[in-house]
Amino acid sequence: MRILVIGGGVGGLSAALALHKAGAEVTVYEAHPASGDDIGAFLTLATNGMIALAQVDAARPVADAGFPLTSMRVTGTDGAALATVPLGRHDEPLARYRCLRRAELCAALRAEVLGRGIPVRHGRRLVSVDEGADEVVARFADGDGAAGDLLVAADGLNSATRAVVDPDCGPPRYAGQRVFYGYTTTAFGEPERIEMIRGSAAAFGHAVSPAGETYWFARVAGAALTAGELTGGSPEAWREHLLPLLRPDATVAADIVAATGERLMATNASDLPPGGRWRTARTLLIGDAAHAASPATGQGASMAMEDAVVLAKALRDAPSTEAALEAYERLRRPRVELNTATSARLTASRAPARRPGTGPAGVPDEEEVVRTLDWSAPL
Repeated sequence: MRILVIGGGVGGLSAALALHKAGAEVTVYEAHPASGDDIGAFLTLATNGMIALAQVDAARPVADAGFPLTSMRVTGTDGAALATVPLGRHDEPLARYRCLRRAELCAALRAEVLGRGIPVRHGRRLVSVDEGADEVVARFADGDGAAGDLLVAADGLNSATRAVVDPDCGPPRYAGQRVFYGYTTTAFGEPERIEMIRGSAAAFGHAVSPAGETYWFARVAGAALTAGELTGGSPEAWREHLLPLLRPDATVAADIVAATGERLMATNASDLPPGGRWRTARTLLIGDAAHAASPATGQGASMAMEDAVVLAKALRDAPSTEAALEAYERLRRPRVELNTATSARLTASRAPARRPGTGPAGVPDEEEVVRTLDWSAPL
């Protein structure tokens, strides 16, 4: 089977590895002319993501690119601990949570893809998809085209393929929070532990790398940042925005932001409403292209990796492509829509710090999220 993978990010590269292992002839088409490693934000891969990577023999290089997180401590506005939650499977080193920059993750996955002889074509921005009875044809802005038996679109939140599959779909919706990411060269906290602060005006998280850097994020409720603010905002402006929100709390959040230099960036939390169409006869959306969630659960990359494994196994084992895509959607839709809903509830809560179990009804705490989203391959 010839499969065209649109998108050379986390989801597309994971899909390429999984589909190749299942015996497909795979080519990846990426819009950016270079590797796309300019994304400076970091992410956390949970146990379910690492298990998915193990299924495609890529857990070790990704683990080596990041650093482990073995526990999560939750604190309130006074800096006192509310709860400490173990993370991952301590008896399985490759199933532990990993923290790393998105660029590092993509580089590790790309090296695996290229090392297995899977072609990656850069500078291929998709402009149209034509489906016939026997094949699907992708056409690109440079005039090039490619034909295959199936097109797998992993082209992200702003997918160019989504409108082809679901012409009635709307744009991604703002999830109600501005998200800031940054790094300091000063260590705040203990190795292998992520600190989650339920602040009075922001949700804040930070972890310390083996090199002594602090990776941090802040989620702040408010109107969406405009396109001009996103492109024109400076690290200094973001610090000035965040510090008055963080300083009233007796936590290290304000100190971390104050110690951050130029490596500070901002974005809007967005998601897709549930129920959208994922597939046609020869085109399938996966990852954020199909089911983007706000970042509150930290599951975006891990869910895309799960997608890749389930799709590859379905195509390998089902009697037809139609049956495979039906099985894939039946298995994946309930889980990813649970993640989207869970993340939306966390994003919308915006509540003051609370003891576990005392928050607003319907808002999960961190331990519940970890437990709910644990996963092992269903096929």
